[in-house]
Amino acid sequence: MASASLSAIVHYCDQFLDTAEVQDYERAANGLQVENTGTVHRIAAAVDASLATVRLAAEAGADLLLVHHGLFWGPAHPWTGRRYELIRLLVHHNIAVYSSHLPLDAHPRLGNNAQLCAALGLKNLRPFFFDHGLYLGFQASARVPRARLAASLRRATQAAPKVIPAGPDICRRIGVVSGGAGGDLQKAADEGVDTFVTGEGPHWTYALAEELGINVLYGGHYATETFGVKALAARLAARFKVPWTFLDHPTGL
Repeated sequence: MASASLSAIVHYCDQFLDTAEVQDYERAANGLQVENTGTVHRIAAAVDASLATVRLAAEAGADLLLVHHGLFWGPAHPWTGRRYELIRLLVHHNIAVYSSHLPLDAHPRLGNNAQLCAALGLKNLRPFFFDHGLYLGFQASARVPRARLAASLRRATQAAPKVIPAGPDICRRIGVVSGGAGGDLQKAADEGVDTFVTGEGPHWTYALAEELGINVLYGGHYATETFGVKALAARLAARFKVPWTFLDHPTGL
C-alpha cells in the first residue's frame, strides 16, 4: 500500500498555501489541527470538519482529512458528548486533520475562487475583494447574459443559485468570492463590479443590491467551497502517490 509522510505533506501544504503569511479571521486555526502517527495512506477532502465528515473519513479508510472549515474557531471545550465522539473517532482511526481557510480561498491556482472562475468559464482574471491583507477573489471582464451566468453557476455547483436581478441583463464586470461574502456587498460594489457571485448573504442584501444596481448570485456557501479542497487533494495525491476521495456532505446553505 502506498504511503507518504504526514510531516512532508503538512510542510508542502504550509509552503504552497503560504499558510503562515495569510492573515485569517482571528479565531481560525490554519494548518495541521490534529496529528496521526505520522503516515498517510489515503487522503479525504471535505468542506467541513465535523462529526459527520469524520465518520465518512473513517468509513473511507482515510488517515488525513483535508478541510476548508476546520475544527477550531475559538474555545471548543469541554470535549464531552458528541465532541468526545468526534475526537475518539479521529484517534481510533488514526486520522489527521489539516485545515485551510482563507489561504485556500485566495490561492491563485487551486483556491476556491480560482477554481470557481474556471468552472464558470471566466478568463483574464484580476485580483478582487481586498480583505485581511490580501485579495481573496477575482474579477473578470466579460459579456455574459445574467441568465447564462446563473445556468453556468448551477452546472458548476450542482445547486440552483439564488439570484438578485438588480443589475444589467448583460454582465460585464463579474466579481467572484466563495463562501459567505454577501454581507460585504458594498465592498464588492465599491470595486466596480456589476455582478457579484458568492455563496450566501443576509436577507437585507436584496434591498442593498437594488439600491446599488448590481446583480447578486448566491451559489451556496457549501457548494461554492467544494472546489479548493478537491483541487488541493488531487495535487497532493499526484505529488505524494496516495489516493484521495471527496466526502460530499452538503448543507444546502
